[in-house]
Amino acid sequence: MFVCGVNLNAYKTEYDVISNASCTTNCLAPIAKVLHDEFGIVEGLMTTVHATTATQKTVDGPSNKDWRGGRGAGANIIPSSTGAAKAVGKVIPELNGKLTGMAFRVPTPDVSVVDLTARLKKGASYEEIKKVMKRASENELKGILSYTEDSVVSTDFIGSEFSSVFDAEAGISLNDNFVKIIANLVSF
Repeated sequence: MFVCGVNLNAYKTEYDVISNASCTTNCLAPIAKVLHDEFGIVEGLMTTVHATTATQKTVDGPSNKDWRGGRGAGANIIPSSTGAAKAVGKVIPELNGKLTGMAFRVPTPDVSVVDLTARLKKGASYEEIKKVMKRASENELKGILSYTEDSVVSTDFIGSEFSSVFDAEAGISLNDNFVKIIANLVSF
């Protein structure tokens, strides 16, 4: 499994089949990489508020996966599983077993958000975190990670070509070692 800007250098031409991971993994992995490389992630929880997908039911009906998954997508906020946080452990081996997550499927046609709440090894103010995210978006992750300080909402991201858009105004910190960072993605 590969995520551009995160572990693409591990790709070998002899691979017959490769995976570019999910849209959520492609949003989470770049911000997790920057956060981990700069400050060290001790552990973290990820929540994605995810736009409706083609696999969801339009009205209540049976689901092979779980009862909630059979509920109508247009009228419900549906708690769901996601493998995105665990997939990040595959593309960033140092984070294997340190992240887990869940999803809420919401009745919106496009654009999802990733919320990463993490305990950091090396303390950092939220302002410091914003600076390293901005720097990464302008350098090693340019074209993959974008950075905004605008007062944006989900529809502002429709048409975005970035895997991950760090929303500098949406994150918070409890203290220098416990932070919540937010990034947006266009669902594909």
